[in-house]
Amino acid sequence: MKILLFGKNGQVGWELQRSLAPLGEIVALSSSSQELCGDLMRFDDVHQTIQSVAPDVIINAAAYTAVDKAESDAEQADILNAQAPALLAQEAKQRDICLIHYSTDYVFNGASDKPYHETDLPDPLNVYGNSKLQGENNIIASGCQYLIFRTSWVYAAHGNNFIKTMLRLSQQREKLSIVNDQIGAPTGAELIADVTAHTVRTLKSQSAVSGLYHLTAKEHTSWYEFAEFILRYVEREHTYFTKPPSQLIAIPSTDYPVPAKRPLNSRLDTSKLEQTFGLSLPNWRSGVLRVLDEILTLKI
Repeated sequence: MKILLFGKNGQVGWELQRSLAPLGEIVALSSSSQELCGDLMRFDDVHQTIQSVAPDVIINAAAYTAVDKAESDAEQADILNAQAPALLAQEAKQRDICLIHYSTDYVFNGASDKPYHETDLPDPLNVYGNSKLQGENNIIASGCQYLIFRTSWVYAAHGNNFIKTMLRLSQQREKLSIVNDQIGAPTGAELIADVTAHTVRTLKSQSAVSGLYHLTAKEHTSWYEFAEFILRYVEREHTYFTKPPSQLIAIPSTDYPVPAKRPLNSRLDTSKLEQTFGLSLPNWRSGVLRVLDEILTLKI
């Protein structure tokens, strides 16, 4: 199997290079790759890349992810999150190959008091969520074989994310105000990549599994509780802190205004994924502990 991966330097793309390695040859590209084009803003060059590589599977781990910036940069978000996936889907359809793509909990408005299912009606609150929803719709409309994974609150040892921000700020500020009314499941890029590798093999042999799936760790928490979990564990188990960590203050979203409105409920039901592929997803704490140990032991 030959796999063409876009977005190799992102959190998920970095882990995919590890998890996909046993499946075959991986051609991993970033937006700055030289010999082949990995810049999804350059449609003609991406077409030439796909033609040259002739992959069996295309995996798109590239995206416009600056949620707040997207509010004033809708055109760029649309190109990367909506138009580029449409192009990749068209290429996959023409070549009768599979496309793997990643989406977000932000396609929902968060007004529900229950975890969202794949069949629930999307209603994004911001430009980023809308662009990701359009990307989903474009892939589905293409008629190609696909797996779309909606995920949430992604973190990893590689790249920038909430865990690393908390570790840094906890030593720079005496107090940290953290939102406590947004709930979701912190999900490791490592888990996303491992599930992807498992499901790609199944899709290649069973085209009926093509579809949209929710992929997150089990159970849920708030951003405030997530921060508290991080700092308490590090304080107890590691010598990272040179002084006591910041005092955490729980605040409502209304006290932390940002350009892009966020859903209060980002919980996604993963039953369809687990039942279809015979998986049992771990709770969010186990992945966070593993990444914390990796970051602090290796000083990443």
